[in-house]
Amino acid sequence: VYSTDVLGEKVTDMFGVSKLSLWVLTGLAAVTTVFFNVYIFLMTLWNKTGKKKRSPSETLIMALAVADVTHQLMCYVWMTMDGVDSSCEIAEMFYTVLLVLMSSFKFTIIWDSSFLTFYYSTKLVSTPNHCYTQIQAAILKHVTLAVFLIPLFGLATCMPILMVFQIGNYTEGVEQQIDCGVLLPESTAGMVYDVIYLLLSDVLPGMVMLKCCISISIHLAIHLRHMKASTNGAHPPKLGSQIRVVQMSLSLVANFLIFLMVDLYINYEVVVKHENSLGVTFFITSFYSTVTAMVLIYGKKTLWKTMIHDINTCLDAYPYLSCLKMPKQNSPPSEPPEVKT
Repeated sequence: VYSTDVLGEKVTDMFGVSKLSLWVLTGLAAVTTVFFNVYIFLMTLWNKTGKKKRSPSETLIMALAVADVTHQLMCYVWMTMDGVDSSCEIAEMFYTVLLVLMSSFKFTIIWDSSFLTFYYSTKLVSTPNHCYTQIQAAILKHVTLAVFLIPLFGLATCMPILMVFQIGNYTEGVEQQIDCGVLLPESTAGMVYDVIYLLLSDVLPGMVMLKCCISISIHLAIHLRHMKASTNGAHPPKLGSQIRVVQMSLSLVANFLIFLMVDLYINYEVVVKHENSLGVTFFITSFYSTVTAMVLIYGKKTLWKTMIHDINTCLDAYPYLSCLKMPKQNSPPSEPPEVKT
């Protein structure tokens, strides 16, 4: 499972990447994850003026940003400690508890993303189903409560790991460095729990996002057809700023589906084949968090333009970095007013 050199210092994971390489790659992803999520959190926080009530999307975005940054920092601390403490001198319970907390924050990130996609689908698509409309109204009305309940539910879902999982039984006879404090579902109860956890943390929110993606796509197709019919095909239909929200929502779903497939495959390798792939899991999650934050910033046109301006202003102080400047996008004068997201 593990690959070591003559001195037993180089350890590779299931994809043949060394721990040091994953640590460096995850560190680069961590910088972008923290930057984009802190930026969107602060800008959303500062944009609240007067007694105006915060929208559900802003509440969800702020909660998602906090979960992303916290999860990223905990992942990097765990990877650093695991690399420095190669002989696992520190009590393994420290690593185990840290892994449980990271799993709960990952649960929070996925469900916050799912609720956010659901919110945007409700703003774009209207359904005649009365029962579905009641569910939409209830969720949107109590979104603040949901933001606090999701992390608690995630922690409660991950706590059984400490009881039903066991220390991994890796291949013997080879001097190897294994991840400290890693628990695996060796028993039948552990296997059953692992399936339930994956259904709750990955599959169920994935189904919600996929349903939203299908609804938005159908809505977009119908809307474009009606607009084309109303203009008699004289010119291509234009959606104005609404298309930006559609692009953002579909991009969130596509990003999650890619992450879901990779995450399920890695989980299969860990559970069934006992592969060393925690570093890959952390890197993939970091990449997912970075892309999600960038997509959310792009979805808010004013926020996207402000970020481009801020980045270009900072680069003005360093002429040799002028090639990194981002092009400014000027809106046409006839563009319809932006849809609030």
